[in-house]
Amino acid sequence: MARRKKGNPVHGWLVLDKPPNMTSTQAVGAVRRAFDAQKAGHSGTLDPLATGILPIALGEATKTVSFAVDGEKAYRFTVRWGGETDTDDTEGTVTNTSDKRPERGDIEALLPQFHGEIMQVPPAYSAIKVAGERAYDLARGGETVVLDPRPIFIDSLVLVEMVDASTSVFEARCGKGTYVRALARDMGRILGCYGHVIALRRTRVGPFDEPRAVTMETLLAAANSEDRDGLASLLQPVEAALADLPELLVSLSDAASLARGQTVLIRGRDAPILTGPAYATSKGRLIALGELAKGALHPTRVFNLG
Repeated sequence: MARRKKGNPVHGWLVLDKPPNMTSTQAVGAVRRAFDAQKAGHSGTLDPLATGILPIALGEATKTVSFAVDGEKAYRFTVRWGGETDTDDTEGTVTNTSDKRPERGDIEALLPQFHGEIMQVPPAYSAIKVAGERAYDLARGGETVVLDPRPIFIDSLVLVEMVDASTSVFEARCGKGTYVRALARDMGRILGCYGHVIALRRTRVGPFDEPRAVTMETLLAAANSEDRDGLASLLQPVEAALADLPELLVSLSDAASLARGQTVLIRGRDAPILTGPAYATSKGRLIALGELAKGALHPTRVFNLG
């Protein structure tokens, strides 16, 4: 006899407004406990000191995590000029200092260098694996961590405020794999004044943004109340992560075929020109995620929403 999974079969996305001083893993654990959910995972690590959007997938939503991870991210962050740290934020030890402070014009003239596809060396204190170990574990153990530069894409990097001579606030829109701490580090080096992040907030992950975000206080209050419908209302549907993909409305018979992992023909005037990832629904119910090619949908993920 198969063992019953612990927890409830809860499906959907909880867009958490992560508080500071909490790891992404701790946040996932808190959300999972709040819903007593069988399964949970997040779509992209957020630094412990950072706040903001951390979408957490529950149940069948975990099958759509890659689409949230690959989506565009948006950040608002504050850089303190005059010092560089080994972590590129306030948690680290100061490694370089400078009495120089950048003018607004100098910063704005620099920003075009960080637009489009660029090569970035991730921070030594990052979750990237080196020979099977997390880079931050190696760095904390006293090892010298040297990471290779990797391509990233930055859609926008804007200076929004000069708080004072030593403090600047930026907003960035960027792709997967971008480290904001590394942006601060690299800008400081080019400006000759060094810099590190003192505040970081993520404001968007793919289709998930601040208006629908739920604070930890709201989540825990709902979990501790007897209003289970109130708790469930905090969730967004599984397909919320697929907002940028075409939705295909299929018949009940085609839905049954997709649920068995079988390819189905997509009928309609747009079928011949649609290619790439798409998802299928039937009678408002999410059925499958798959690849469109030559007028057919080949399922890659089938959803069991009970």
